[in-house]
Amino acid sequence: MRFVLPLFLLCLPALAVGNDELEPHLQRFLDVYSVVEEQFATPVDSGEAFYQGVLPSMLQTLDPHSAFLDPDQYERLQEMRTSTEKGFGSVLSLLPGRVIVLQTLPGSPSARAGLSPGDEFVVVNRYPLVRLRIDQLVSLLGQSRQDKVELMVKRPGFARLIPLELVPEEMADPSVRRSFLIEPDLAYIKLANFEENTAEELHQAIERLGGNELRGLVLDLRGNPGGIIESAVKAAAFFLSPGENILWIRAKDGPKEEVKVPIGYESYRFRVCVLIDDKTASAAELMAGALQDHDRSWVIGAPSFGKGLVQSVFPLSERAAVALTTAKYLTPSGRSIQRPVADCELYALAVCGNAPDSDREFKTASGRVVLSGGGIVPDEVVFPRGYTRFETVMEQTNSFFDFAQHYVGKNEKVRRNFEVSPQLLDQYQLFLSERRIRPGISEWASTLVFIRSRLKQELFNLSLGVEQGDQVEARRDSIVRAAVRHLHSEPSGDL
Repeated sequence: MRFVLPLFLLCLPALAVGNDELEPHLQRFLDVYSVVEEQFATPVDSGEAFYQGVLPSMLQTLDPHSAFLDPDQYERLQEMRTSTEKGFGSVLSLLPGRVIVLQTLPGSPSARAGLSPGDEFVVVNRYPLVRLRIDQLVSLLGQSRQDKVELMVKRPGFARLIPLELVPEEMADPSVRRSFLIEPDLAYIKLANFEENTAEELHQAIERLGGNELRGLVLDLRGNPGGIIESAVKAAAFFLSPGENILWIRAKDGPKEEVKVPIGYESYRFRVCVLIDDKTASAAELMAGALQDHDRSWVIGAPSFGKGLVQSVFPLSERAAVALTTAKYLTPSGRSIQRPVADCELYALAVCGNAPDSDREFKTASGRVVLSGGGIVPDEVVFPRGYTRFETVMEQTNSFFDFAQHYVGKNEKVRRNFEVSPQLLDQYQLFLSERRIRPGISEWASTLVFIRSRLKQELFNLSLGVEQGDQVEARRDSIVRAAVRHLHSEPSGDL
């Protein structure tokens, strides 16, 4: 009891209970704990009762984002501020019951162990994979990155399974996951998160692709969960003018705090399209909102997640910490991106001193209307292209990868100027038929564009590396294509 009680006392002010009222609440708590300790059928672990029960439950009553962090959780939070993580340096394709190597990074544990594209994990740490779902595979592979892992690997052309042992190492986890010219002078950059070095990585990628000589940039923030706000601020500043507002911070007391682009900051002036979806959150939303409010970027995709709260972490004794909502972020026009949640009215009044402004209209620099309170609403809503029944069958049976693997094993290495020929399509159609996948003539004809792209993608993955395959995938992406069309259109104002 004496071990954890100081932590509880430190957290109690977050309950917004006045000092005069605090003593009876504390006494009631002590009375309950005393009864539990004396009368419960088994001995009570006080540390577990507080760390996993009292403290987390108390903070959950405030809002969905405030939380108590035990020593392990606090340590993981601190580790997340670095751009490294333990791993083996391999890019994997996951299907139900199947894990296939697409690429190994030079000098990584996977490369040193001899793993090659096309190798398939059959057993991981004595767990057969054949009956595991995708989520179970993800969980098992995530756990295996923490310590030495034993694999049984199936290699094309080998009759027996190959036993391998890998030891994870700290490896770079860059924020820029893809960067290439999708057309001459038109760049595409995928930002996966915002960490300490994200702005520098973004700047290097832009310069490598042409810098100010570019005509435009597709900046893909889909699936970006956010991260370090300061990094998003620096990244947004690359595209705004010195002195322009990037965001506001509004706390319970005092005036709004304004964050601006520093004077003397050099910015890019080429056109920009930002891509977002329902997994774009927090810092990523703030960057998209800043560019949208200044009419600096056209935003394309689906409405974003809607998290615009300021989380402050306060270290406690015994290596624990508490994360509290202390303010909310606003875009330059003054709109909140926070999605309405349960008890949102109570939260807004208690923390920010005002009611939620969901569905209120705000205006960009040119007077365009934008909404508040539910994430960033795109200027052009475009959803991902769905799969037809035939396409779904091909994907679920892993037909594209298996055919590509067979093709690469029997032909010369695919070059960058490779295109899928009619002869190759005939071979693939025969391959499907042997698997008892026999589409009708119209079904086959209407899917040829998709088939050509997927075959090319998998052949590039195996022959030239995943980065080249990613470029094929991006050019097939309906949302990326919408962004490219916009960048080709006549500019309207700063857009």
